[in-house]
Amino acid sequence: LVGITPAANAVTPVGALLLGLIVGATCSLAVSLKYKAGYDDSLDVVGIHLVGGLVGTLLIGLIGSALSPAGVDGLLYGGSVDQLWRQAIGAGAVLAYSFVVTTVIALAIKATVGFRPDPEDESNGIDEAEHAESAYEFSSRDGSASSPLHRSAASPASTTTKERAEL
Repeated sequence: LVGITPAANAVTPVGALLLGLIVGATCSLAVSLKYKAGYDDSLDVVGIHLVGGLVGTLLIGLIGSALSPAGVDGLLYGGSVDQLWRQAIGAGAVLAYSFVVTTVIALAIKATVGFRPDPEDESNGIDEAEHAESAYEFSSRDGSASSPLHRSAASPASTTTKERAEL
């Protein structure tokens, strides 16, 4: 979806299929590379939205068709490099704008509430720290005291993480 959004009125149905295959494979590769790059992206925003949107935008310059509502041929349909160049400039402008605005927002968050929880809360689980219960319990399925329902009833939300651990 993120790849076809910029190209929706610029490609034919066959071009949309080709775009979907290319963007899908590229996004999958980008998501797998985050582990090698070592950045924290639990929602895969960079691999899906940044990479998928960028590739979808640039592919207009390659597989755009004059038969589509936009009416411009990409390089594969006999068009010139002009459309690809325009797509690259547009994508670069959006990247620059997004970087600046995101940096301003990130600095505001860092100055107020911060980005990361404290290490103890993170290791115990954010659900425990924020809601006094675990959203998912993987260690027990028999309804014992380690189930989320029993544990949340046994440890009220007003207790601290350390107090709940002692219960």
